[in-house]
Amino acid sequence: MSCKGLSLMSGGLDSQLAIRVLQRAGAEVEAVSFVTPFFDNTKAKAAAEALGVKLHVVDFTADEIALIKNPPHGFGGAMNPCIDCHATMIRRAGELMRELGYDFVATGEVRGQRPMSQNAQALVTVEKTSGLVGRLVRPLSAKLLEPTIPEIEGKLDREKLLDISGRARDRQIALAAEFGIVDYPSPAGGCKLTEEAFGRKLKDLMTHEGLDDRTLVELLLVGRRFRLPDGSGVILGRDGRENALLNRTVAVLSDRHRPAILLMPPTGTPGPTALIPDLKSEADKALAEGIVKAWCRGTGDADRAPFKGFQIL
Repeated sequence: MSCKGLSLMSGGLDSQLAIRVLQRAGAEVEAVSFVTPFFDNTKAKAAAEALGVKLHVVDFTADEIALIKNPPHGFGGAMNPCIDCHATMIRRAGELMRELGYDFVATGEVRGQRPMSQNAQALVTVEKTSGLVGRLVRPLSAKLLEPTIPEIEGKLDREKLLDISGRARDRQIALAAEFGIVDYPSPAGGCKLTEEAFGRKLKDLMTHEGLDDRTLVELLLVGRRFRLPDGSGVILGRDGRENALLNRTVAVLSDRHRPAILLMPPTGTPGPTALIPDLKSEADKALAEGIVKAWCRGTGDADRAPFKGFQIL
């Protein structure tokens, strides 16, 4: 019996192994990855190409922002709604699965590998929240979980699925050698939302300008950031590339009826450009001009001291 599925692809070893194990169990598999300003799919694209599988790319920005505003299962150690994020990704993959007429969605999750998002209860929660009960396959830990519909129907050979659990990586590394997978990143996050420092910037933006303007969300990846006494935010370019980006962005924000302004260093002085996306007062503008001058080339730490109290990061 033919069996087709979509497997979430991060580009990490587990997501690559999941595809190879599913193929060995008799399934035709395509990959799906998600992109937001908080993480990209560069590794996913490289892994899908190496595995020779088709990759579907889904823009996940609106979903992610909605979850940040209201995470039903709360945040992790920073502004990362991991359980809800993962469940929503699976739900979106499920929508694509039904559209294509495929049989299942798969992930590279390993039971017990991550204490918050991959414990036994979290796996059940994600399956129910995603709306894919019976259609969500975790091939690396399948024998430790309830059989899924494709397994019960005989479309997917359960005996060729695995029973990996815990945080040790020995079995995955051995499987990588068996399948000839040699290019994979070390286990790591890759999502900016899990970083405490980035979370502070995100929370600050959500509190003041809000998260509905995608341009402002994307600018979280740019520059030094300040919050001034009357509420204006300042983004200070750190190099020529960021200065040029801020120059391009001010017109975009102004077209959206924000009182956005751009401040330049004194004529003939190498230094940063500053973008104020939503100016609140002339007093804030004057203080921002002082910040620009303090960060011009040739100034020292003593010149910056009066402004450090306003620096977000």
